[in-house]
Amino acid sequence: MFMKSISLKLRIAITLAISILAAAAADKKSIDVSKLPPSSSAKDVTYEKDIKPIFQKTCFKCHGAEKQKGKLRLDSLAATLKGGEDGKVVEPGESAKSVLVHNVSRLGDEDDWMPPVDKGDPLSKDQIGLIRAWIDQGAK
Repeated sequence: MFMKSISLKLRIAITLAISILAAAAADKKSIDVSKLPPSSSAKDVTYEKDIKPIFQKTCFKCHGAEKQKGKLRLDSLAATLKGGEDGKVVEPGESAKSVLVHNVSRLGDEDDWMPPVDKGDPLSKDQIGLIRAWIDQGAK
């Protein structure tokens, strides 16, 4: 009875909106994690000792104390774990699900690649592997 009382145009609009939302959700999950560099075998990886130097060299210019693109700061452990305007970028214990890993691996939408194509060299497979190990070990 409810559907009979809704106009055809409204039903079409609702169907279209649902389709768009479903497509957007599917797109965010379209990362082929089999293409990620493997996690490093390094043990006891910490932000301060291992990850901060990588971020300092490659990320702080846009995601540091002076500038925070997307409201994301990577210059401290707490800020990194907090994430940015689009939410968390690190999923402790699950590097393959971490947006940070997807972006520095340059998988998915080119607009999300870090660093951007015209803003610096991509991280090496070893650097990405160390970031993955850090996250898989709990992101401490």
